[in-house]
Amino acid sequence: QVQLVESGGGLVQPGGSLRVSCAAYGLSLDYYVIGWFRQAPGKEREGVSCISTSGGSTDYADSVLGRFTISRDNAKNTVYLQMNSLKPEDTAIYYCAAAYGPSCQGYAPYLYHYWGRGTQVTVSS
Repeated sequence: QVQLVESGGGLVQPGGSLRVSCAAYGLSLDYYVIGWFRQAPGKEREGVSCISTSGGSTDYADSVLGRFTISRDNAKNTVYLQMNSLKPEDTAIYYCAAAYGPSCQGYAPYLYHYWGRGTQVTVSS
């Protein structure tokens, strides 16, 4: 059974940092692009970042560029999202998703075959 499991969310003060992880089970991430998405209360889900299978190519939404860094460790079958300089508007449930293929093609949900259940990130003082 294929599972993507997010972890590492929590409560952090504005300006703080968190690293969320996406671990894959029953699926080799060697062949999958991983995207991170988020959904805040009352808002639509948005794409945050994605990383190619090799890790050599990454993409970021304008709202997180320069603050967030995506990385992957294929040996551990895990992808990470390091979030720095967090703002209250970063508060959301963060999801990871896997799309078959070597490179990021965007954030349209139909591109992604597998989804995790999400981890809550709350930025508040």
